[in-house]
Amino acid sequence: MVTGYRPEVIQRAFVDFIGSRLHPFWSLTTPKLRLVARYPLSDDLIALRFETNGAFRQQSFKETESWQGGQYLDLRVLIDGVYHQRSYSIVGLANQPLWWSDDTNTKAAKSRRHTVTIAVKPQGLISNYLAEQMPLASIVDTSVPLGGFTLAKTNLDSKRLNPLLFIAGGSGITPMLGLITQALEIGHPVTLLHYSRSELSQLEYQWQQLGDVHSTFTYHLIRTDTPATYLAGERYLSADSLTALNLPLADTIIFACGSQTLLAGLYKAVAEISLLEGIQLRDNIIVENFGSALPDFEGDSDQIDRQPQTEAHTVYLRARQRQFSSNTTLLLAAESADLRLAYGCRQGICQLCRCNKVSGVVKNIQTGKLSHDGYESIQTCINIAMTDVVLDV
Repeated sequence: MVTGYRPEVIQRAFVDFIGSRLHPFWSLTTPKLRLVARYPLSDDLIALRFETNGAFRQQSFKETESWQGGQYLDLRVLIDGVYHQRSYSIVGLANQPLWWSDDTNTKAAKSRRHTVTIAVKPQGLISNYLAEQMPLASIVDTSVPLGGFTLAKTNLDSKRLNPLLFIAGGSGITPMLGLITQALEIGHPVTLLHYSRSELSQLEYQWQQLGDVHSTFTYHLIRTDTPATYLAGERYLSADSLTALNLPLADTIIFACGSQTLLAGLYKAVAEISLLEGIQLRDNIIVENFGSALPDFEGDSDQIDRQPQTEAHTVYLRARQRQFSSNTTLLLAAESADLRLAYGCRQGICQLCRCNKVSGVVKNIQTGKLSHDGYESIQTCINIAMTDVVLDV
């Protein structure tokens, strides 16, 4: 008698198809969100609160108790008959009240377990639609929480509560909202350095609350148009402003998120400090970034807003039996050769461009690290070829 494989009498996909016709929010397999509220966080940042369906909760909480601070969601939004996908940072942690909320009663606390909140900067087609046009109760498909910009994915010594420095520019603060809360709850000393041009009333209230509860939390809000807020008299991030924080930088883990100019300034600052003090700070940096400009890791400020280029190498797509020459990111080089590769955010966040490298060495333009020469998974939007490369595409 044959045992083992048992075909499904009724396919889950068929059940999903019928169920979606009866109730579009219901699904066995597809995580979905339903918009329930909007909250202004600053002049140019909106928080969107969503109810989650059963598939989202089942898949998100399957392996861990909740998502991690610093993670994001890939939303699939239908606008004028066309689906668009974008990544948005999750605000806060699961099962915790949001600081601007007055949900203190038992019923609200119970319903909060079934919600997730993201932060949106209203710019561009999709973000504007989400922040200003999409009706309440609208339903969108989503991924489960994703991303490695978390405490869990770092090499923090579990026996030592390393000092943590969070450096954000503008809306780069959004993935840090949950991260900072989580770090303080664990017991890490936390310092926040946030550069912004806009009013931050709701966010500043959050930092004040955390400062009242946790004596190990220090924050600096740098308004780039207000000299009284500058550190060491510096308008932008520099070696002087970092040393003015009086942190043990050699033992401090730095989380950074912001524009490429901010990140380039950070790498330049830590390089100057390393030269003066004989310590290596570059490996202490964990980056989440956005924008299309890419930092120059050799510190040439004239190249901050240009795409990185190297000596041209040949990239071979094994499955397609096609090849092209590349002296920039693999994704851009393929598109210049009229070859279409999968992509999403084009910023190294969403993972949709990830593929397998069969051989060759590539360089990650976010971290500056070189890969090994063998088989591994890479992202084409943030890697450049340093030798001839074979991709399993």
